[in-house]
Amino acid sequence: MMRTKLVIMALMSLAVALPAFAKTYKNAYPVSCGQVWDAVKSTLANPENYKVEKSDDTQMTASYQPKHSVHVDVSGVLLQRMNHVTLVSKGAGCEMDVVSNYSGWGHQDQGDFKKRVDEFLIKPKTATPAEAAKPAKADK
Repeated sequence: MMRTKLVIMALMSLAVALPAFAKTYKNAYPVSCGQVWDAVKSTLANPENYKVEKSDDTQMTASYQPKHSVHVDVSGVLLQRMNHVTLVSKGAGCEMDVVSNYSGWGHQDQGDFKKRVDEFLIKPKTATPAEAAKPAKADK
């Protein structure tokens, strides 16, 4: 009985202490923060990959929970927590700061997020559809 209590207390202490191990990953982009923010929002809009808890367009920050189908190990369940992204203007460019603490066998939250943002940044912008052709006026 005493041993069970010790194990439970150790796990609870570990769960409280683990957020202190979060790491900030910084990525620089040669484009404006407005463009990067559009890519961030498009990335987070995928409900299969992310659950957005809070997003602020004026501050260009978001708090989100990555969705994982399965955790291979117990530490994956314990370490998964809220991730945060913040954009910081750096001259003509932009820095994306991602706070994440989980990388495991099956996933690397920060790396997966960056890869998806990069994919949206390289996608060509969809052009506005041309004005619908107007029917020619019939001369009578």
